[in-house]
Amino acid sequence: MHQWVRQIIHKPIHSSWTIAVTSIGIVLGVWLAKEIPVGVFSSIGWLFTGTGLVLLALWRRVTVWIIAAILGGFVIGLWRGSYVAADLHAYDRLIGRVVIIRGTVAEDVDTNKRGQLVLRLTNATTNSALLSGTIWVTTDSKNQKIQRSDVITISARLDKGFGNFAATAYSATIKKVEAPDMPDVALAIRNWFGDAARLAIPEPQSSLGLGYLVGQRRGLPAELDTALQAAGLTHIVVASGYNLTILVRLARRAFEKVSKYLSLLAALGMVGSFIAITGLSPSMSRAGLIATLSLFAWYYGRRFHPLVLLPFAMAITVVWQPSYVWGDLGWQLSFAAFAGVMVLAPLLNAFFFGDKKENTLRQIFIETIAAQIFTLPILLQAFGQFSVIAPIANMIILPFVPLAMLLTFIAGIGGLAAPSIAEYIGLPARGLLEYMTSTITFMGNMPWAVQPLQIVPTVTVAVYGCIIFGCWYMWRKTKLSLGSTSLVE
Repeated sequence: MHQWVRQIIHKPIHSSWTIAVTSIGIVLGVWLAKEIPVGVFSSIGWLFTGTGLVLLALWRRVTVWIIAAILGGFVIGLWRGSYVAADLHAYDRLIGRVVIIRGTVAEDVDTNKRGQLVLRLTNATTNSALLSGTIWVTTDSKNQKIQRSDVITISARLDKGFGNFAATAYSATIKKVEAPDMPDVALAIRNWFGDAARLAIPEPQSSLGLGYLVGQRRGLPAELDTALQAAGLTHIVVASGYNLTILVRLARRAFEKVSKYLSLLAALGMVGSFIAITGLSPSMSRAGLIATLSLFAWYYGRRFHPLVLLPFAMAITVVWQPSYVWGDLGWQLSFAAFAGVMVLAPLLNAFFFGDKKENTLRQIFIETIAAQIFTLPILLQAFGQFSVIAPIANMIILPFVPLAMLLTFIAGIGGLAAPSIAEYIGLPARGLLEYMTSTITFMGNMPWAVQPLQIVPTVTVAVYGCIIFGCWYMWRKTKLSLGSTSLVE
């Protein structure tokens, strides 16, 4: 296993870029597969054909290698996407009918603006027939205690899906709620720790602290959640790369002086534990995968070039779950933000500040601006608005997030070990979180914090073309080596 990983990471430059080009082809193939008639590319022969072209591109370094690589990846993507798209056609006979569906609640239960519970069902069955994909469900049954991993049975009229959802079931009636066969231990631990933290820290500060620590945004009060969105700070309280990166770096550095191998195991354990606690959302699948790949590269003394790591991670996630590329905004925004931080931010810093030593505030400001630039076209097309105040809000709040995570953890441990004095142990966390909640609320409620602007897909493509040209121009001017940065160091 060690030798196999070492060979992968130590591949020559040609092979690395072949993998990147192949990955781009896979993503494009999966994206297009939904528009192609069912069955055209479902044969496994297409998988062997695509794989053969990729192996040819890796084996022979000739002028046509890039064509073979991207074509091979494209064919593999078409095969994988067509295979999943064919399964989704099982919904065609059910759309418009009232059906009984049994499925597993995939993520934390949410509440929409109408006060209904929002559920995401996977592993769904109806009349013993398995339904692929995820079903979006809303229900007025607030008296039902439903949580992640529960198995529920609903009665509802099934309608067409949206985004990455295969179908929708609005105003469903909950017939039955069952505990899973295998208990969700990570969820139980999270709830246990959350209850202890709330003994030490009052609301809404405790919900904000737990949002930082375990990415549990859906427990936030509606007013605070709205203020976070207006201030452009939602990313710090969802299970995302920012939270995970802080924890992974902490785990790696804590054991680095003892043993590099132990440091790797501790960091990988942190990745696994965090994903188990938060759930495997599209943004977490991206964050966990990239953190894992970066950790292995660090262990073997190597670094992934962002322009190789980005498409490679995209390809792995869409092969695993093709619906991500068919309309999942969380997946799109997660990769766009990652591209901004890992590609645009270093270029902006080198272009405007040259070799000047980077400080924390400047780093936060540049990374926030870079992430906003890369995510802005998607946000404008999807929601028709953007946060003007986000760069300032991030500079004021982000430097204190690691400390808030630590103090919330200490408060939670205090609530478990000494409930009678938990509120005193939680005083430092409470003070810092009160500053953060009041600042977030103040900035998010400013009348000019959010500005409307709607764009169409053609404008989105044109804007990204301009962004890519800008990146290329700054790279030509600075000659910056993007491959010198590491996410986990």
